[in-house]
Amino acid sequence: MSADEDKAARIAEDLRSRGIGVVALTWVDNSGITRVKGVPVGRLERAVQAGVGVSPVFDAFGLTDGIAFGRYAGGPVGDLRLRPDLDRLVPLAAQPGWAWAPADRFDQLGRPHPQDAREVLRRQVDALAGFHGGIGFQARAGIEIEWNVYAEGWQRFSAPGSIAMGPAYGMDRVIELSDYLRDVVQALTEQGLVVEQIHPEYAPGQFEVSVEAEDPLGAADSSVLVRQTVRAVGARHKLRTSFSPAVVPNGVGNGGHVHLSLGMKDSPRWNALVDGTGPAGLSQLGERFAAGILGHLPALLAVGAPSVASYLRLAPSRWSGAFACWGVENREAALRLVTGLAVGGRSVHSPDVEAELGVKISLERWAAASPNLEIKCFDLTANPYLLLAGLLAAGRSGVAAHEARLPEPVDVDPASLTEEERARRGIAALPARLADAVTAFEGDSVLLDAFGAELHDTILVVRRAEIDQFADATPDEIVAQTLWRH
Repeated sequence: MSADEDKAARIAEDLRSRGIGVVALTWVDNSGITRVKGVPVGRLERAVQAGVGVSPVFDAFGLTDGIAFGRYAGGPVGDLRLRPDLDRLVPLAAQPGWAWAPADRFDQLGRPHPQDAREVLRRQVDALAGFHGGIGFQARAGIEIEWNVYAEGWQRFSAPGSIAMGPAYGMDRVIELSDYLRDVVQALTEQGLVVEQIHPEYAPGQFEVSVEAEDPLGAADSSVLVRQTVRAVGARHKLRTSFSPAVVPNGVGNGGHVHLSLGMKDSPRWNALVDGTGPAGLSQLGERFAAGILGHLPALLAVGAPSVASYLRLAPSRWSGAFACWGVENREAALRLVTGLAVGGRSVHSPDVEAELGVKISLERWAAASPNLEIKCFDLTANPYLLLAGLLAAGRSGVAAHEARLPEPVDVDPASLTEEERARRGIAALPARLADAVTAFEGDSVLLDAFGAELHDTILVVRRAEIDQFADATPDEIVAQTLWRH
C-alpha cells in the first residue's frame, strides 16, 4: 500500500466514524462552473490509487452546458482520471454526510492533464518560487466572495428579490438574516477557513464574505469551498443563491476581487511589495510586479471576467474597475494598492504624512499591516485557478522586464476625467465586451506560455461559442439565462 493509499484509508475510517458516506470530488471548468463526481467513502482508497474516470469533454463545456468543439477539446474520445487532493479534504458542515476534496485530472498514464487548471496554477507558483536564480518569491492571495440571496421560488429576473431589501450595508439586513449569516460563518469556520468579515453589500439582497489569504492554490480551493458552502447554507434556510456578475440589467452585480501580496520564498510573511522607496512606497520589485499585471489586464479579462454577463457589471463609476489604471486606495481603479494603514492616499513613508501623524511609521510596521494589490475588474464566473495563474504569470513578466514601470497613480474616478486627460495620464478603458477581451487574450504571449497551447486554444473556443450564443441577446435575456449558473 502506498503512502497516499494508507492516508486515504485512515481518512476514510475517520469519515465513517463521523457518519460521512460520500466525498465530492470537484474541478472547475473553463466557464467557471464547478463540476463534481461523488465517491462513496469506501471507494476513497481506490480513487487515490486509480482515479475516477471523467471525460475530457468538460474542458469544452460552456456556461449553459453547450459543448464547443476545438482542436484539443469537445470530442467524445478519451478518458481522464480524477484524483482527490487529500490534504484539502474536509467534511462539509452544511451538507451532513458529505465531505469535499478538490481533484486533479491526469491521463491514463498518470501524467497531469495539460488542461488541468490546478496543475496550471501549480506551475506558476513553482515558476515564481524558482525566479531570480532560485531566490524565488511566494505569493499570498485571497478572493472576495459576493452574492445575492432570493426567496425560494423567486423567478422575476428583472427585479430584486424580496429578501434583505434594507439600506445598503445596513444593520437591517443583518437583523433580517442573522441566523443565516451566523450559519454561513459557523460552517466556514468548522471547515477550517478563517473568516475575516461578513457584511451586507450595496445591492438589495447582496452580501460579501472574506476569508484569510493563503498560498495561491489554497486560495483558489477556498474560493470554491466558500461558494458551495454559502449555497448549501442558503438552501437549508430556503434561500436561493446567485454569484452572477449581473443579477439585474444596468445594476450592481457581484464581483470577485482578488488580493495579492508577495513575499520571499524563505520568508513568506515578509511583504516584498513594499520597501518605501518607490511610488506610494512600493518596492522596485512590487512596482514591476504591479506593472506586469496592469499591462496584461485586457487579456486577463478573458479568464477573470469570462462571461458575456461580466460586461454588464464592468462599467465606469460602479466601483468595478473599468479602467486600466492604478491608485492608492482608489476603488474605481482596476488595480488598487491597499496600504493596510490609515494614512490616506499617500505614501506611508513620505515626510509630510509622517509629520502630519507625528509618528515615524517603520517599514516593519507597514509590512506587518499586509499591504496588497487588489484587482477589482474580475468576477466569480472566473475559474479561480486559471485567474490566479494568469495573474502570477503577468506579475512575473513585469519583474522580468526590468524596464517595467507604473504610470502615475490615479486619485480620482477615471470616468470623471475627459478623454484627453485620460490619454495624457495613460489611462485606458478596459474591454467593454467579451469579444474584445478574447482578442487581447489571443495575442498575449505571456498567457499563452502560462496556460500552454492546448488550454489557451480551448479557452478561445469556449469563449467564442458563448459570444455567438448571446450575440443577439438583450441584457434582460443575458441575466435570465445566466443568473443561476454560478
